[in-house]
Amino acid sequence: MATSEIKVIAAIVENKPGVLHSIANMFRRRGFNIESITVGHTEKKGLARMTITLNGDEKTIEQVVKQMNKLIDVIKVNYLEKENIVARELALVKIKVADPKTRSDAINCVEVFRGRVVDVSPESLTIEITGTSDKIDAFLNLMRTYGILELARTGLTALARGVKSIRIME
Repeated sequence: MATSEIKVIAAIVENKPGVLHSIANMFRRRGFNIESITVGHTEKKGLARMTITLNGDEKTIEQVVKQMNKLIDVIKVNYLEKENIVARELALVKIKVADPKTRSDAINCVEVFRGRVVDVSPESLTIEITGTSDKIDAFLNLMRTYGILELARTGLTALARGVKSIRIME
């Protein structure tokens, strides 16, 4: 029986208005749920890279890739196997710090996780942390003891390991 787990798809798309909408709309029509999506410029002007994570089995992923390839503004789509990618996520976390001891303890935790304090106020710290989703989850579980006031996560972004890529040839 096929297992359902988080899968990663990377796509090179035209960098123009409406592309994200058409991709999200295709997911909606087909009943697929996007767990996270990151979009940004590529090394080639006029193109953007999307990293989409979704929960599904191999058949679902195959369908998503086929459907995305049919969209006009999608140049190339690849399924990225988890064991063959470098993947990172960014989180900004604002926590409550009531006193100097709490602040010091929290900063020690941030250092253990190789995070960075990016803003300080008398009652809070804002922390930047990057890493795997598991690392971010573990950090957030620890920060809950201080009280998370606000949280923003980017979602996963990933590249294939080694020379393999989904670059567009000239």
